[in-house]
Amino acid sequence: MAKQAVLLLAHGTPETIEQIPAYLRNVVSGRPLPQHLIEEIQRRYALIGHSPLTEITLEQGRLVEAELAAAGEQIPVYVAMRNWRPYIPDVIKKMRADGVEEVAALCLAPQNSRTSVGLYRRAVEAESAGLRIDFTEGWAQHPLLIEAFAERLRPAFTRLRAEAGAPVPVLFTAHSVPSRTIQATEGQAADPYAEDAKQTAALVAERVPEIPQWWFAFQSQGASGGEWIGPSVEETLESIAASGVRTLLLQPIGFLCDHVEILYDVDILFREFAARLNLRLERPESLNASGTLARAIADLARQGLVRLNSH
Repeated sequence: MAKQAVLLLAHGTPETIEQIPAYLRNVVSGRPLPQHLIEEIQRRYALIGHSPLTEITLEQGRLVEAELAAAGEQIPVYVAMRNWRPYIPDVIKKMRADGVEEVAALCLAPQNSRTSVGLYRRAVEAESAGLRIDFTEGWAQHPLLIEAFAERLRPAFTRLRAEAGAPVPVLFTAHSVPSRTIQATEGQAADPYAEDAKQTAALVAERVPEIPQWWFAFQSQGASGGEWIGPSVEETLESIAASGVRTLLLQPIGFLCDHVEILYDVDILFREFAARLNLRLERPESLNASGTLARAIADLARQGLVRLNSH
């Protein structure tokens, strides 16, 4: 029987502030970036101290491997990053050296987009000679993913409701992408990303029916030119504050662990922006080492391996 493995793919993050210029060159495929933009990213990393994305993703991989082992499946789980170490080509080379022949690959970005998931898929396929690979493109509606987010949301909602003396509304967010990258073109349908993100939010809200009201916005628009999809978090916060809300929960449902877009964008930037609007902004704990998330990923991996066996 062919030796099987699971490959989890993530964005990657530098270990030190000094590595940020090299890291950003990877993110933008070598295009030159203005110095002021590099310095701004360095400032953000300095404020949060460190992005734990790599450590948390490796821990998620260990949890998925343990989840599979608990079900009697001794399947190794590898973790690879597109923009930093451990790089996708290096990890696939290691898998090949370990004798792996069949791979269930999935991106730790549940909402499918050509600009994210599509790039990961191409990076894996470019290195895949000699391997049979099943790639899970999107899993925005997986019941265990939804439950994992709901598990984090419920205790935060209960605590804030007690402190505010009334139920607290929720703003769900996902990372924005350039508008041009998701529009339909000749021969190519519209990208599913925006609808996937909104669907995840709606399903989480449905799972926590005590929420009195919820909104959805796109966060962390890039500094590159052109239009990015919205509405933005900032304009949504202005509208929410204007409606009289004074306490709000913000839950990012496009990210599976803490990193700069949560620890800086949400915890510093959006919280300060909300405070200027006389709006208290809090967020639930990120999924990080969620056992429910690990079960979701293990289930997706099993489905991928079954598809490989059926061909």
